[in-house]
Amino acid sequence: MTEKINDDVMVINAEGKILGRLASYIAQEVRNGETVRVVNSGEAVISGKREKIYADYRQKYERGRRDTGPYFPKRSDKILKRTVRNMLPHEKTEGRDQLAMVRTYIGVPNEFEGKVEEVDVKEGDDLKNRNYVKLGDVAKFIGGDQ
Repeated sequence: MTEKINDDVMVINAEGKILGRLASYIAQEVRNGETVRVVNSGEAVISGKREKIYADYRQKYERGRRDTGPYFPKRSDKILKRTVRNMLPHEKTEGRDQLAMVRTYIGVPNEFEGKVEEVDVKEGDDLKNRNYVKLGDVAKFIGGDQ
């Protein structure tokens, strides 16, 4: 599963970026035809009070039945990709093709070393009250691995 990295692949570092703003930026780039790879997805942050965020994500995960769904991911990279999916027209062929252009990773794979770009979206440290939770902590809370 080795992937040849071209110059037209955008590699984004999610460390410290707010989840919704980052997902919106990724969705815009994918809709414009860019191929996007996101690294350090467990380091993205969700703004808000810890207890409310944990309760919301626990409810999303427990909402579905084991045999019929809806299914909600436990891993942080899959949660990020699910957030991007919800910002695309994923029920149409166009949206599914766009979602296939997005890949998320928990760490930084060797083939992306030195190619990581910083994007200009709001970070967790830019918040006034700095109430935020890392996506990896949320994943651990609902039973996944970072």
